[in-house]
Amino acid sequence: MFLLASLDNEVIFKRAFTDKTVFQAFAEDILGVPLQIGTIETEKQFSPKIGNIDFKLDIFAETEDKRIVIELQRVEYDHNFDRFLHYFLALIIEQQRRSKDYGIEQTVYAIIVMTEPYTIEDKSGKPVRNEVLMLHINPQTLSNELINLYGHQFVVLNPNHPDKQTPKKIRDWLDLIYQSIHNPERPVLNENHAGIMRAAELISYDNIPPEEIAAMKNAEAARKTFFLKELKTIEKMVRQMQQEGIPLATIARITDFPQEHIEAIISKP
Repeated sequence: MFLLASLDNEVIFKRAFTDKTVFQAFAEDILGVPLQIGTIETEKQFSPKIGNIDFKLDIFAETEDKRIVIELQRVEYDHNFDRFLHYFLALIIEQQRRSKDYGIEQTVYAIIVMTEPYTIEDKSGKPVRNEVLMLHINPQTLSNELINLYGHQFVVLNPNHPDKQTPKKIRDWLDLIYQSIHNPERPVLNENHAGIMRAAELISYDNIPPEEIAAMKNAEAARKTFFLKELKTIEKMVRQMQQEGIPLATIARITDFPQEHIEAIISKP
């Protein structure tokens, strides 16, 4: 069996999912639609900027018939859905630059992969603990009938919150992601799934060239540095708000951190 490199690492994630065979199998299983992937790009940017925000898409693909755009993002530190919703809507808006009228010819799919448990709550204060979240853009009648005018989909995956209702096709990929992070030496995978095994082969340490191993280590070092800086900034902000008498529940809501994390920060000497 393979000794897997972690899909939590940006270099490894892109190594696996920029492979056309892997990307197509993954996207078809997650979205439930047949695809014929044409181009795959990384660090995709648009010029001029969309909505005055300069952003990059981790992995961007179009089908050969140019009717479907798929954007794949991996994230482990930003649990704010607003940023990814912006990316998703920006891909829809971007089509207006190339269109003679208001028509939206391409269906847009955004797939977001989270690699750490959620630390967010919904508007009622209920913690988010879902393995698969989906947003569909289509009009709906008063009798709850969906009218398939657009079909755009925004899908968020998080293998840290397993759900018995998750379909097997999606479960296989979430297992690959989770096992590569938490059980890389003895991963339990669906060995009958060609796309899964192709991805496992690509991220096996035996098959990763030295230059990518070095890039992987550099990416991990950069991520740890980023985390330390972010943590120090958050701790400073939490202490300032606490000194100003802001309630812990309010601080937790502002920072998107569970209250017990806020209490742990404040209790540090």
